[in-house]
Amino acid sequence: MAAFLQWRKFVFFDKDSVKDPADNGKNFVLPSGISACDSGRGHIVLGDMDGSIWTLTRSLQLTSFQAYKLRVTHLYQLKQHSILVSVGQDEQGINPLVKVWNLDKRDSGNPLCTRIFPAIPGNKPTEVSCLSVHENLNFMAIGFTDGSVVLTKGDITRDRHSKTLTLHEGTSPVTGLAFRQMAKVTNLFVATLEKVHCYTLSIKEYPKVELDTHGCALRCSSLADPSQDSQFIVAGDDCVYLYQPDERGPCFAFDGHKLLAHWHRGYLFLLIRDTKSPNKPEFGSRGSSPSDKQILTIYDLDNKFIAYSAAFDDVIDVVAEWGSFYILTRDGNMFVLQEKDTQTKLEMLFKKNLFVMAINLAKSQHLDNDGLSEIFRQYGDHLYLKGDHDGAIQQYIRTIGKLEPSYVIRKFLDAQRIHNLTAYLQALHRQSLANADHTTLLLNCYTKLKDSSKLEEFIKSSESEVHFDVEIAIKVLRQAGYHSHAVFLAEKHMHHEWYLKIQLEDLKNYQEGLRYIGRLPFEQAESNMKRYGKTLMHHVPEGTTLLLKGLCTNYQPSGDTAERDSTETGRNDKANSEEFIPIFANNPRELKAFLEHMIEVDPRSPQGVYDTLLELRLQDWAHEQDPERKNVLQGEAVSLLRSDNTVFDKALVLCQMHNFKEGVLYLYEKGKLYQQIMHYHMQNEEYGKVVEACKRYGDQEGCLWEQALGYFARKEEDCKAYISEVLHHIDQNNLMPPLLVVQTLAHNSTATLSVIKDYLINKLQRESQQIEDDERKIRQYREETAHLRSEIQELKTSAKIFQKTKCNMCNSPLELPSVHFLCSHSFHQHCFESYAESEAECPTCTPENRKVMDMLRAQDQKRDLHDHFNRQLRGSNDGFSVVADYFGRGVFNKLTLVTDPPGSKTVGSLEVNLQRDLLIHTKRNC
Repeated sequence: MAAFLQWRKFVFFDKDSVKDPADNGKNFVLPSGISACDSGRGHIVLGDMDGSIWTLTRSLQLTSFQAYKLRVTHLYQLKQHSILVSVGQDEQGINPLVKVWNLDKRDSGNPLCTRIFPAIPGNKPTEVSCLSVHENLNFMAIGFTDGSVVLTKGDITRDRHSKTLTLHEGTSPVTGLAFRQMAKVTNLFVATLEKVHCYTLSIKEYPKVELDTHGCALRCSSLADPSQDSQFIVAGDDCVYLYQPDERGPCFAFDGHKLLAHWHRGYLFLLIRDTKSPNKPEFGSRGSSPSDKQILTIYDLDNKFIAYSAAFDDVIDVVAEWGSFYILTRDGNMFVLQEKDTQTKLEMLFKKNLFVMAINLAKSQHLDNDGLSEIFRQYGDHLYLKGDHDGAIQQYIRTIGKLEPSYVIRKFLDAQRIHNLTAYLQALHRQSLANADHTTLLLNCYTKLKDSSKLEEFIKSSESEVHFDVEIAIKVLRQAGYHSHAVFLAEKHMHHEWYLKIQLEDLKNYQEGLRYIGRLPFEQAESNMKRYGKTLMHHVPEGTTLLLKGLCTNYQPSGDTAERDSTETGRNDKANSEEFIPIFANNPRELKAFLEHMIEVDPRSPQGVYDTLLELRLQDWAHEQDPERKNVLQGEAVSLLRSDNTVFDKALVLCQMHNFKEGVLYLYEKGKLYQQIMHYHMQNEEYGKVVEACKRYGDQEGCLWEQALGYFARKEEDCKAYISEVLHHIDQNNLMPPLLVVQTLAHNSTATLSVIKDYLINKLQRESQQIEDDERKIRQYREETAHLRSEIQELKTSAKIFQKTKCNMCNSPLELPSVHFLCSHSFHQHCFESYAESEAECPTCTPENRKVMDMLRAQDQKRDLHDHFNRQLRGSNDGFSVVADYFGRGVFNKLTLVTDPPGSKTVGSLEVNLQRDLLIHTKRNC
């Protein structure tokens, strides 16, 4: 039971008299003799003692129509329909009539009366005490002074579609009726002077529940709105009771003699007789003497305060319409109560520091979140100034999302208030509104308070409850020395880099770090091994090498991790082994094992793998003292070179650095660097190897013999045997001019003339023989030339006698006509014409002549082949012979070929024939 004396009183309404705009602002005067009133559908309805029903519009326009002949006793205006139900009398005696009016339809200017029926319970005439109509027009209840309640079910606007029954009977007058509709359940509350009942109308038998054994006076009951769960309000003299359909609800100790109870827009209106007035009305009285003072009090049951209270003279009723409340009094006046706006009410509460009440009021008024947040902030500031930091932080927490967090954080940075700051920051994170700075600050608060339990609770929250920047949290925990917490957070949220950084750099837990890398997906395992591989190799060489072998062949994450489950089947992840070689900088043994494993598993490994392995094997070979072991290592190195997977230049440098003779010579031979092979032997003074190299590679590169001769010529030792062998090859292949040989050997003090005696004798003999041959050919060519010239001269000066008797074509005796040529060939004319390709050429000599002409044309074309000539000249050991050959071909002479044009006659000029015969004769002699 709540005592209203403890409730605070406010003036949340402005009272004013209703002015008549048509009468110069004077007070509006109500019609006299008002006996009933109600409101709804945009107007106030009044009934008087003369049987008229008045309608008052918002513009205070009054209209009336005669509803009854005698008087109107009750009115009920439906809120959702333009239906007005009235009870009145048309004749003397106890004969109340119920009339249903349709205000939207007119009958001779008046509202249409759709139904009239007598309000009598059974056959007993009795007065109507109260009236209620269901908003869906399916139920109407009429209460009587004899304790009866008549229920009309069906369409109340029509006689044919409804039926009437007596729902309740009793001895105590009925003082209040109210319909309650919740979902599909319809209830009817019935209040009498002695009891309160509830009927369930949605059930066929209309079951009844007795809710209480004390009732209320007439007009002292009402039905609350859904904000109070549509409870039935009964105002007794001692208390106000609220009822559910099946039980009594809360009770409020509002004492005083109640004259009127209404529920309008969330407020409870109670009209109480002033205690200074001793007189009390009986049940049937509608009013009191004009001197009675009545107090109208407006209660807010949700927020538990009195919104307004004032004294009035003889109130008829209180109605709600047009957003305001109107109070009608017997003296004809009408007052309006205008509710203040929410902001004004809140400011009034703020001035009195009633923040809790302001918050409740704002919520009931459905104030937006921004308005509520401002109230919470002011309330928090108020509590903060009072020193109630715990209470203040609770209010500030309620501003999260609207108020800038820095406003609150600055107030609680003091070390003594760190627990309040922690609470605020926790709430900020729970609402996912914290940034990186807030996370840092919260974790620092935990570490300052040394509250490990809260810290663990914070970081061990489930995935769906993580409302902070995980990376920032890891950083802060690491800086504060909470490495185990940081590691847990990094592993849980798969921040692999942070996990490894803490394990390897802070905790020095190398074995665990290596194990963790082995569980990661391929890409992350590869990147982290490149980053931490050197550290792990230094501390865990065997395990690191094993992991790298797997990473560079066919990597599969270890353990039943989510990453492994998500890996596609058949996927072959393989890292580039060459990229991991620098990790083994100080671990050559592990590096060698790793590289040998790689080339064994994958022969197509990168060249860098082979180069590095070659270097390691050469190092082992160079430092090995055991001859047998050294031979084995030498074979391994050579086999690696023969695999053709190494880079030539790198391999050659490595072999030279380690003085690996077999490798150097193999690479020289592989690269066709024959001069380098010979120079290598020269540097090592291996005379026999020098000669052997010349024999082996001299055909590919002829200058080797010349270099060998110069090498031996510079030696002061006795190298006669080698010089003789070299000279023999030079002489045999004519690789050097004799003069150059003599000049080369002149530098050797040990080489005597006997060394080159045989060479010079043989050379001079061959030169003499060549000279003799050349002179013989010269004489021959001179004789032939003289003979040709004599023949030409004879042809020019002497007549040619043709003595042929047979045809050279058919070998038959010649007969005229015949054809004779200067070449001494004769033909029958018909044979010549049959076989000759040209009239100017002998058919027998034509093939040979053509060959000669073709040779001359070829020589003429070759004269312009300068590049070919230059190549021959450079590639020849005897350049002079090449030039002489080209001179002999006439390349450097101007040659003109003369041929007969296609249409020439059979017998040409003598000069042309002579030249042709010369060519033929020359070819024959050749």
